[in-house]
Amino acid sequence: MGNAQAVSQTNVDVSGKVPMDDLVALCKRRGFIFPASEIYGGINGFWDFGPLGVLLKNNLRDRWWNDMVLCPPIGPDGEPLQIQGIDSAIIQNPQAWVASGHVGGFSDPMVDCKLTKLRYRADHLVAVVDERNGQIFAFNQDVLEEKATLKKLKKQAGTDELAKLKVVPFTTIAVFDYAKVIGPDTDQKGSLTEPKQFNLMFKTYVGATASEDDKAYLRPETAQGIFLNYKAIVDNMRVRVPFGIAQIGKAFRNEVTPRNFIYRSREFEQMEMEWFCHPDDAAKWFEFWVETRKKWWQAVGVSVANLQTRKHDNDELSHYAKGGQGTIDIEYRFPFTAPGFGELEGIAHRRDFDLTQHQEHSKTKLEYFDDSVQPPRRFMPHVIEPAAGLTRGVLAVLAEAYTVDASRPSGMYLKFKPSMAPVKAAVLPLLNKDGLPEIAQKLYYSLRTKFVTEYDTKGNIGKRYARHDEIGTPFCITVDTDTPKDHAATIRHRDTMAQERVSLDKIEEFVSKALKE
Repeated sequence: MGNAQAVSQTNVDVSGKVPMDDLVALCKRRGFIFPASEIYGGINGFWDFGPLGVLLKNNLRDRWWNDMVLCPPIGPDGEPLQIQGIDSAIIQNPQAWVASGHVGGFSDPMVDCKLTKLRYRADHLVAVVDERNGQIFAFNQDVLEEKATLKKLKKQAGTDELAKLKVVPFTTIAVFDYAKVIGPDTDQKGSLTEPKQFNLMFKTYVGATASEDDKAYLRPETAQGIFLNYKAIVDNMRVRVPFGIAQIGKAFRNEVTPRNFIYRSREFEQMEMEWFCHPDDAAKWFEFWVETRKKWWQAVGVSVANLQTRKHDNDELSHYAKGGQGTIDIEYRFPFTAPGFGELEGIAHRRDFDLTQHQEHSKTKLEYFDDSVQPPRRFMPHVIEPAAGLTRGVLAVLAEAYTVDASRPSGMYLKFKPSMAPVKAAVLPLLNKDGLPEIAQKLYYSLRTKFVTEYDTKGNIGKRYARHDEIGTPFCITVDTDTPKDHAATIRHRDTMAQERVSLDKIEEFVSKALKE
């Protein structure tokens, strides 16, 4: 048995929240997220959003679009910011990716195992060095996130004395020491190859000939489509610096080791905005967007206790962020990182790197002409980029909502903020007789045009409550035997299981008010 098999990599409930396996199982059972192409055995790194998953994802997406584009934040001067929305093509001229640095530099160091034929990102491995005999064990970084797992891992090396073992980044291991390394999935030494660079972009061909001259790429980020449209927005949309351009869309990265459910996948969605400002104002806007975005995640139901900000160290900065304000990540305590955190959104000062590169490669002038000052001036705007993962956001909202409650039949419920819940209300006739279905259907038809509502008759009332707890429906509205007499229904609150009687003609107002809170 290899050392990665001996030390279980299943997620451990260390934070009082759900083990990852339970969350993944719930997502499949209740129609949130399915493995892509599952009937053919699936395809690693790709996922399908089911009926409830797409509702949740769209709720988060629409909230971001509303708060960034339709009703953007109020700026430091008390006025609404200018932010324009676009939807750029997934495949762009391949020269755009040359200019952005993706063709030449968008790669990860990888090592292959000659025995198992598995591939690993070298910068995602750690080495446990036994200082007594020089033996080296390579492990995936995720295993060492948890102290309890670290103890097990070190025991596997043959000692309980933690001081005898040293944990170091795998990339610090000299190549001539590879003969001593036992790989993550084997017991034999010396099976790992030297690191080599692996470009993460998916390659495709445009047109019928499929020659190298027709080579193109699926975009690895949505940001470049914004930069390519910058001039058109300035020329045609009556905007003035500072202003933003936002878009939501899919991106594709041929990840060496996709993992942790939808957290790191090969097809994902991003919510990105590029904020163009004068270089002298970059520090002010960087700080503004860090605070604004952190508050936004709290507004959609992510608790402040599970959020933190982390500034990138110099050695991990992207090429475009060096020399400026750098990058600050908004991180979330995911079940698989707890008690640590994982990236949810990054706010980067991209300086004028992208516009300068595209100006040079396209031979198109991209400097901004500001005639509002005297004398008028030309300058290349700097860019502050809040870039959030929509797919990761869905995972964070799901993990945040998962609440263990042994008193319920399902043992848990999803405590979504009501406005984020896929289904807002369910209408449940208690019995399939005595005119109750007719009253319930009439109520359902009136509510379904206002917010997402289900009409549910399957199973006894307890089982229906349990299902709606599992999918996070904030309000279950039961039409019972008293309804024909008092023209009211019983509303069950998801979080407390408390019930209250509400007049039929007041139910829409009752739920609508709760959705605005």
